[in-house]
Amino acid sequence: MRDLRIVFMGTPDFAVTILKHLIENDYNVVGVITAVDKPAGRGRKLNQSAVKKYALSKNLPILQPKNLKNEEFQDDLKNWNANLQIVVAFRMLPKTVWAMPEYGTFNLHASLLPEYRGAAPINWAIINGENKTGVTTFFIDDKIDTGEIILQKEVTIKEDEIVGELHDKLMYLGANLVAETLDLIATGSVETTKQPELEEKSAHKLYPDNCRIDWSKPLNEIYNHIRGLNPYPAAWTMIKNGEEEISAKIYGTTKEFSSHNLSNGNIITSKKELKIAVQDGYLVIEQIKISGKKLMDSKSLLNGFQFDKEAKAL
Repeated sequence: MRDLRIVFMGTPDFAVTILKHLIENDYNVVGVITAVDKPAGRGRKLNQSAVKKYALSKNLPILQPKNLKNEEFQDDLKNWNANLQIVVAFRMLPKTVWAMPEYGTFNLHASLLPEYRGAAPINWAIINGENKTGVTTFFIDDKIDTGEIILQKEVTIKEDEIVGELHDKLMYLGANLVAETLDLIATGSVETTKQPELEEKSAHKLYPDNCRIDWSKPLNEIYNHIRGLNPYPAAWTMIKNGEEEISAKIYGTTKEFSSHNLSNGNIITSKKELKIAVQDGYLVIEQIKISGKKLMDSKSLLNGFQFDKEAKAL
């Protein structure tokens, strides 16, 4: 049995769950690398990453390099004398870092590689209407998410599942997969698989442009787009309401398939219901955040907000 000395690299809440699982199960984490503190909020107060907050609570040594190629950082990393590194939702590493430990550096990725390589795999699996996804551990090489696969676990995506729910499901599944991967490495029994050469589906970064709703698309595609961005970063649209145009983020929705003669984007309201016409029916809006207002259910919004008879989502 190998005596593993682990360096953990990660930043968001997703990574915290994996790190917490390692600490609570007595894996020897000798140090943590995370993002530098960033100013946030109105006061521009420096905000620590979720991983840093947890590492501090457990008195774990922390490094926060701006530049991963910096010699001083790499010297500090060598001084931890780790023989294995784990990466979960961090940055691309230079070879001088990922090749440093004796037993290599492995990454946990929230997809069934080679599909959905990139920054937002959980979102894109739902946006594209997939009915399954999973988590993968793989040894890092010099490209993004292309290294040899160690282990994978698959889960079903429910038809109405939103990305927030799938995120949490994959987070806990990933914690178990990382532990299984560590046990294989500790016993020297890892057998890797080269990633197949597929025309993989991309999980490219999310920007405001690709989060905007295209009302000309079929109802199913719009529905998947919205749940794939709920609750974060949220799908959005502009609404022409009389003489003004306002932005709105749309969260919970249901589908109503029916034929009609309305234009795509036409908004229909009653005292209790808000829905938007699309080519094969209506998208019924259950939760919405109009610019300048708080997130609320549609019935509450309609109590105090007036939509023009010609209102339209653009």
